[in-house]
Amino acid sequence: MKMRTAATAALALATALTLAGCAGETTSDSGSMPGMDHGSSSSPSAVMADFNDADVTFAQMMIPHHQQAVEMADMILAKDGIDEGVVTLAEEIKAAQQPEIEQLQGWLEEWGADSDTESMDGMDHGGGMMSDEDMQSLDAATGADASRLFLEQMTMHHEGAVTMAQDEVDNGQNADAVALAQTIVETQTAEIATMQELLAQL
Repeated sequence: MKMRTAATAALALATALTLAGCAGETTSDSGSMPGMDHGSSSSPSAVMADFNDADVTFAQMMIPHHQQAVEMADMILAKDGIDEGVVTLAEEIKAAQQPEIEQLQGWLEEWGADSDTESMDGMDHGGGMMSDEDMQSLDAATGADASRLFLEQMTMHHEGAVTMAQDEVDNGQNADAVALAQTIVETQTAEIATMQELLAQL
């Protein structure tokens, strides 16, 4: 009986150790596989998760919006007899928005998204975009009339940009794009207030 009990115990112990070894191997494998899978796919998935459709739309639409603002600023800066406050504002708008255009274009390239904004000329780029007639009117205006028209048009333009940027703040996923959108909301809201003050002084 003692021999049989000892043999049974030894068999049970061996079985337990074997099962434990298998379990250990299974646990080890299962523990390492997710790590391996994660390691091999983390880079693509991280890149894909770094932006969403709202980010792409924001960049694609803000580029032509900014480009038009820079064009408007160039128009007013090329004129004589423009209010000094308007000149300063136009210079600030151009200095801020041109680098943002390049940043937005860079993001679209990184994301593999269409950055050919010229092909989207017929699209609605958001509220505040000037029509060809609006741009022609600004180009033809002179002196105080040009200053006033620029402020009125740029106020509308900024209001459209703020709406677009707020949509990105609310719905975007890319941290850098959301941060830029928040900056646009803050700076252009402040510029709208400045333009209203300048209009009241003209």
